[in-house]
Amino acid sequence: VVRINRCTTVTKGGKSMSFSALVVVGDKKGSVGIGFGKAREVPNAVNKAVKEAKKQMVKIPLKGDTIPHEVWGRYKAANVYLRPACSGTGIKAGASARAVIEYAGIKNILTKCYGKRNPLNVAKATLMGLKALRTKEEVGELRGVKIE
Repeated sequence: VVRINRCTTVTKGGKSMSFSALVVVGDKKGSVGIGFGKAREVPNAVNKAVKEAKKQMVKIPLKGDTIPHEVWGRYKAANVYLRPACSGTGIKAGASARAVIEYAGIKNILTKCYGKRNPLNVAKATLMGLKALRTKEEVGELRGVKIE
């Protein structure tokens, strides 16, 4: 669970509260997903978010315990720059980006957030960046070049 938010709607009959939850799931071996759920109770919101996150899981190419190359992730006004790091560096990232990166199984990475820092948008921007990653073999195949 990355974030739980309480929302209140004021009506003629009074105030009604609802909750939203942002959840990240992953196997720590290259698969990760983000889910967002809303409900009247916190556990229901978390369950909905987990269900959605499992549906949205994507596979990410890893190079050892880092990413293969530098990449930008953009979602709405949040921009996240992801850069591979050498062994022993650790995860240098904010809270929501860190959650996505940890559950993807990445152990060494440098990140920087630009623009808006809304936790949902930063998490989605991080995931967009990770989705954009390509291995050497994939790039060679796209360009029609044989990699030895």
